[in-house]
Amino acid sequence: MGFDVFDIISLFGGLALFLFGMNLMSSSLEKRAGGRLKSLLSNITSNPFKGFLLGVGVTAVLQSSSATTVMVVGFVNSGLMTLGQSVGLIVGANLGASITPWLLSLAGVQGGSVLLEIFKMSTITPVMAFIGAILYIFNKKPAKRDTGMIFLGFAILMYGMEAMSGAVEGLRDMPQFGEIISVLSNPLVGVLAGTVITAIIQSSSASIGILQALATTGKISYGTAIPVIMGQNIGTCISAILSCIGASKNAKRAAMVHLSFNVLSTVVVLPLYYLVYYLAGLTFADDFATPVAIALINTAYKIISILVLLPVLRWLEPLSRLIIRDSDKNGEETLLDERLLKSPAVAVGQCRAVTVAMAEEASQSIFDAFRELNAFDGELSEKIMEAENHVDYYEDRLGTYLVKLSGQNLSAADNAQAAKLLHMISDFERISDHAVNILKSAEEIHEKKLQFSSDAMQELNTMIDAVSEIITLALASFRDDDLNSAVMVEPLEQVVDNLKDRIRMNHVKRMQTGECTIELGFILTDLVTNLERVSDHCSNIAGYMLEMSDANTDVGVHEFLHNVRSGETKEFNDYYDYFRVKYRMPERA
Repeated sequence: MGFDVFDIISLFGGLALFLFGMNLMSSSLEKRAGGRLKSLLSNITSNPFKGFLLGVGVTAVLQSSSATTVMVVGFVNSGLMTLGQSVGLIVGANLGASITPWLLSLAGVQGGSVLLEIFKMSTITPVMAFIGAILYIFNKKPAKRDTGMIFLGFAILMYGMEAMSGAVEGLRDMPQFGEIISVLSNPLVGVLAGTVITAIIQSSSASIGILQALATTGKISYGTAIPVIMGQNIGTCISAILSCIGASKNAKRAAMVHLSFNVLSTVVVLPLYYLVYYLAGLTFADDFATPVAIALINTAYKIISILVLLPVLRWLEPLSRLIIRDSDKNGEETLLDERLLKSPAVAVGQCRAVTVAMAEEASQSIFDAFRELNAFDGELSEKIMEAENHVDYYEDRLGTYLVKLSGQNLSAADNAQAAKLLHMISDFERISDHAVNILKSAEEIHEKKLQFSSDAMQELNTMIDAVSEIITLALASFRDDDLNSAVMVEPLEQVVDNLKDRIRMNHVKRMQTGECTIELGFILTDLVTNLERVSDHCSNIAGYMLEMSDANTDVGVHEFLHNVRSGETKEFNDYYDYFRVKYRMPERA
């Protein structure tokens, strides 16, 4: 039996199915483990060992070291991770990627026993496909549908592997194939071939899968497989290298750490292997490897590389700085890195972190405006204006990024989170705008040397205190996921509304008795209007938090808040009575 054009078509078709199945399984695993993945990445640490374990864990979840390293480049580029923290993660990702070849080695399971028949690819693959189809077609819950996609992705991947294995069977009897393999047994040629093939298809798992498929022909010796596998580990760095184009210097250095580690591994371990092999008089190099043996070689090589290079791992960061010098001015840290859009669960977490920074700056600008209103000295004016510009920039970048993110394959929970963030950033931006408005009123009072009556100032300070508390509660509800704080916002917002009406009514009375001027009345009206609108935006923010925690996320926030108010729950009424007493203004004659 020969190897003809139809086998070539089958080989490429199998590779296409393999790559599609790998992508489907990886993306579905990420969606299914989105919350856990964000939790893992939130534990980013400067401890190299913890970073190493984190890299292993994340790559085991994603089933792709390329995805992990591209993610790391994105984190470094965004300033969410230091270059030093990335080293452990990158090394861990290398080892975590060794799991996939073990799954692929099921293609080589042979034997007549019942136990071996169960673990054969021809048995497992249709079962996985059937389970995946049932979970995906007959379930409405996103989590179960994602689980179904994981099973389907694995089944497609294994069908692709089986197609590749079947396509190369004809190579067994071709003399030309034997000649090609003999050329690959040259260590330098083997490393180069593994590097180039992996760089072209940008997947070490697929590259190793091809090698395992070829191993089923019984023509791939250990001596050929070992240098090819080392080259494959170098070739997988191409994804990180391509992803750092246009990125910051540190992001490029992170990609260089990945490349340096894998190149050094080959440079050190390959000569060491041959040295031990010939000194010990070993003879296994001419024996033919199986798919299981290739998975074992891949794992053993990664572990040996880590152990051998362990003493010099700390020098990878300085080495990357030596290669990528500070004179390189391409790119600065990016607020929101688009590389992370390929990992939507992580991108949503990054958006939330940036929104927290935006919320804190907007809140601080309001507090600074209050200080200027009570004792104007102009020192905080520039800070408030800068904060407003920063918050505007946050809104623009976050809005654009979240719209792009909404087009990705998001889980239901992440999609809801992204939608709420898109609404929230508008509320935080408006809060900073009101801070500027309050500052302008403070400047007008100072420049015109105006002064409110003691009663008006007391009433205004009461409302300022209430608004200060509602901002603190809204910020805590969002930043800390504190639903208790969110529940307290709406009753306090009702109290603020009442304070606004009361101040306006008292102002009319003071105008009638000549205690207040029309000019001060306009300023007072502007101030209480801005304060009341800040309170409204805080109500929206808390409403989004409560809405996200509620099972019915299809209800709009304004309808949701109306339901909260109209429900007249005991909790709402108790908080309302508490704040009404706390911010009570004395009766005026």
